[in-house]
Amino acid sequence: MDARRSPELLRLADAVLAPGFVGTTPPDWVRRRLAGGLGGVVLYGRNIENAAQVAALTAALRAERPDVIVATDEEAGDVTRLETAVGSSRPGNLALGVVDDPDVTEEVARDLGRELAAAGITLNYAPTVDVNSNPENPVVGARSFGADPSLVSRHSAAWVRGLQATGVAACAKHFPGHGATEADSHESLPVVLAPAEELEKISLPPFRAAIEAGVRAVMTGHLLVPAYDPARPATLSTRILTDLLRTGLGFTGVVVTDGIEMASVTKHLGIAAAAVRALAAGADTICVGGEFAGEGVAVLLRDSIADAVEAGLLAEERLAEAAGRVGALAAWTAAHRAAPEPAASNGLGVAVARRALRLTATVGAPALPLTVPPHVVELAAHTNMAVDPRTPWGLAAPLAALLPGTTSVRIGADSADGLPGALEGGRGRPVVLVVRDAHRLPWVSAALGRLLDTRPDAIVVEMGVPGPERPGAVHLATHGASRACALAAADLLAGGPAG
Repeated sequence: MDARRSPELLRLADAVLAPGFVGTTPPDWVRRRLAGGLGGVVLYGRNIENAAQVAALTAALRAERPDVIVATDEEAGDVTRLETAVGSSRPGNLALGVVDDPDVTEEVARDLGRELAAAGITLNYAPTVDVNSNPENPVVGARSFGADPSLVSRHSAAWVRGLQATGVAACAKHFPGHGATEADSHESLPVVLAPAEELEKISLPPFRAAIEAGVRAVMTGHLLVPAYDPARPATLSTRILTDLLRTGLGFTGVVVTDGIEMASVTKHLGIAAAAVRALAAGADTICVGGEFAGEGVAVLLRDSIADAVEAGLLAEERLAEAAGRVGALAAWTAAHRAAPEPAASNGLGVAVARRALRLTATVGAPALPLTVPPHVVELAAHTNMAVDPRTPWGLAAPLAALLPGTTSVRIGADSADGLPGALEGGRGRPVVLVVRDAHRLPWVSAALGRLLDTRPDAIVVEMGVPGPERPGAVHLATHGASRACALAAADLLAGGPAG
């Protein structure tokens, strides 16, 4: 250990870190670091097998540090960690926004909170409160409650109230708003070109609503917003994190960075310098995930933060303030931890997802429910990095459960040459074409058009954000691709029991 790094300084640096790790039990290095002052950890799909395993994992973490913050990003809907392997049993934000009943949104978030609390999760990196004002947005989409700031605001507040009623802290993201972008911040730095007046009317209201609802944390967006700071992305900007969020909006809770390893902030700085600059700008805890999940990175960040204090690049008072806020959040979660309550069965999620379905049909469209097993063609587009690629989606499986004999084929962008034969199994039978964000993805819209040229009587099921057109003899919009949305859609098409 460098002689300049005092034990107290290292403890402060450790307190503001929230690294991820590999495995379904705590590695030895995580146990050691927790005992030495590490403030928290983040769980991803790779750490989760089932509810009992997660509860055992978090109990082992608390055995090393009783007030450890255990975070995950369980948004429900398309982005799920607890149900990575099977898909979320709840609809996501877009479906909740379509239903537009804040009491229902609060109930769904409270139900999710019960499940998280029982598993020992104390901080959830949700809800996404971005206003999806750009329909071409590649990273927000169905994760947003919608494109109307008032709607997003009332549901953001309801979601925060529901989750935090269970003692699990909520985290509104991605400040100051990721909804107007055309780039994915996992891969490059998005630029938000809107003037400050527009941002005030569209992007900021949901954050104000979440703060007024008592949200305990806010996550930064790796976004360049020239109206606020033309030089630095939000995560590294004092103007945005301190002047706007703290002073302007009056937020007093914990500011969490989005994954600090993301290329949008590390490409030119490296991960250590990005972490130091984020803390200096006003962030309180550094989230580390992705492939940067080992002890080496956690040690590098701790030592780099301590060295930055010694070099005068980061004020020790700022680091102590950040560590104090993390400690206050840990104390809140410990004080509000309630006795475990069982979450609802699939019934709640599917019932809400059923209310979010929107069906349109042309004259002469096939009658519903279907009475014979259909042929399903799924056009599988790559999702953004927030969605675990292992999470299943689509309608073939739930339709086959209700209508035995259902056949299916799945085609991706790299196998589109298989398109001509995709409809062979549908001769003399109903055809269901399943897509996700078809209006935004040229290859999907082109493939869908070719399939409809051959089968204009096909049923089209859109499981992403619907575009301006409603192609197909029957068009069914689910407003999300979670398991709950799929079960609700299959029930409507086949007339079977949802759930």
